Amino acid sequence: MSEDSKPQTPPLHLSVNPKSEHFDVDVLQRGVGIRFKGRTRTDIEEYNIPEGWVRVQAGKTVDRNGNPLTLKLNGPVEAWFEDLGDEPPVATAD
Repeated sequence: MSEDSKPQTPPLHLSVNPKSEHFDVDVLQRGVGIRFKGRTRTDIEEYNIPEGWVRVQAGKTVDRNGNPLTLKLNGPVEAWFEDLGDEPPVATAD
Protein backbone atom coordinates (compact mmCIF):
# COMPACT_ATOMS: atom_id res chain seq x y z
CA MET A 1 0.00 0.00 0.00
CA SER A 2 1.46 3.36 -0.95
CA GLU A 3 1.58 6.37 1.35
CA ASP A 4 -1.17 8.09 -0.67
CA SER A 5 -3.61 5.19 -0.34
CA LYS A 6 -3.31 4.92 3.45
CA PRO A 7 -6.36 6.20 5.32
CA GLN A 8 -5.92 9.61 6.96
CA THR A 9 -7.93 8.76 10.09
CA PRO A 10 -8.03 5.59 12.20
CA PRO A 11 -11.05 3.26 12.21
CA LEU A 12 -14.02 4.24 14.36
CA HIS A 13 -13.63 1.07 16.47
CA LEU A 14 -10.25 -0.48 17.30
CA SER A 15 -8.90 -2.97 19.85
CA VAL A 16 -5.37 -3.99 20.86
CA ASN A 17 -6.58 -7.52 21.74
CA PRO A 18 -5.65 -9.98 18.93
CA LYS A 19 -8.76 -12.06 19.74
CA SER A 20 -11.09 -9.14 18.98
CA GLU A 21 -12.80 -8.70 15.61
CA HIS A 22 -11.75 -5.03 15.81
CA PHE A 23 -8.01 -5.83 16.01
CA ASP A 24 -5.92 -4.57 13.07
CA VAL A 25 -2.16 -4.99 13.32
CA ASP A 26 -1.43 -2.70 10.34
CA VAL A 27 -3.35 0.18 11.91
CA LEU A 28 -1.73 -0.36 15.31
CA GLN A 29 1.76 -0.40 13.79
CA ARG A 30 1.17 3.09 12.40
CA GLY A 31 0.51 4.34 15.94
CA VAL A 32 -2.89 5.61 17.01
CA GLY A 33 -3.21 8.54 19.39
CA ILE A 34 -6.32 8.66 21.61
CA ARG A 35 -7.85 11.65 23.37
CA PHE A 36 -10.59 10.77 25.87
CA LYS A 37 -12.51 13.58 27.61
CA GLY A 38 -9.94 16.09 26.37
CA ARG A 39 -6.92 14.20 27.76
CA THR A 40 -4.41 12.21 25.67
CA ARG A 41 -4.32 8.62 26.94
CA THR A 42 -1.83 5.80 26.32
CA ASP A 43 -3.59 3.08 28.36
CA ILE A 44 -6.58 2.45 26.08
CA GLU A 45 -7.28 -1.23 25.29
CA GLU A 46 -10.23 -0.56 22.92
CA TYR A 47 -12.25 2.42 21.74
CA ASN A 48 -15.48 3.14 19.87
CA ILE A 49 -15.84 6.71 18.61
CA PRO A 50 -19.52 6.72 17.49
CA GLU A 51 -20.72 5.12 20.75
CA GLY A 52 -18.37 7.33 22.83
CA TRP A 53 -16.52 4.82 25.02
CA VAL A 54 -13.09 3.40 25.76
CA ARG A 55 -11.92 0.31 27.65
CA VAL A 56 -8.98 0.55 30.03
CA GLN A 57 -7.32 -2.19 32.06
CA ALA A 58 -8.50 -2.45 35.69
CA GLY A 59 -5.11 -2.51 37.40
CA LYS A 60 -3.36 -5.86 37.32
CA THR A 61 -6.59 -7.85 37.77
CA VAL A 62 -7.12 -10.74 35.37
CA ASP A 63 -10.04 -13.06 34.68
CA ARG A 64 -9.91 -16.86 35.08
CA ASN A 65 -8.41 -17.18 31.58
CA GLY A 66 -5.56 -14.77 32.33
CA ASN A 67 -7.00 -11.90 30.28
CA PRO A 68 -6.90 -8.42 31.82
CA LEU A 69 -10.18 -7.14 33.24
CA THR A 70 -11.24 -3.88 31.65
CA LEU A 71 -13.49 -1.00 32.60
CA LYS A 72 -15.74 0.69 30.05
CA LEU A 73 -15.64 4.48 30.39
CA ASN A 74 -18.11 6.73 28.55
CA GLY A 75 -17.24 10.11 27.07
CA PRO A 76 -16.03 11.86 23.93
CA VAL A 77 -13.28 9.97 22.06
CA GLU A 78 -10.92 11.28 19.37
CA ALA A 79 -8.32 9.26 17.45
CA TRP A 80 -5.55 10.10 14.99
CA PHE A 81 -2.55 8.47 13.32
CA GLU A 82 0.68 9.49 15.03
CA ASP A 83 2.71 8.96 11.84
CA LEU A 84 1.03 11.95 10.15
CA GLY A 85 2.93 14.64 12.05
CA ASP A 86 1.98 17.35 14.52
CA GLU A 87 -1.50 18.25 13.19
CA PRO A 88 -3.03 15.05 11.74
CA PRO A 89 -6.70 14.66 10.75
CA VAL A 90 -8.69 13.53 13.79
CA ALA A 91 -11.53 10.98 13.79
CA THR A 92 -14.39 12.21 16.00
CA ALA A 93 -18.06 11.44 16.53
CA ASP A 94 -19.10 14.77 14.98
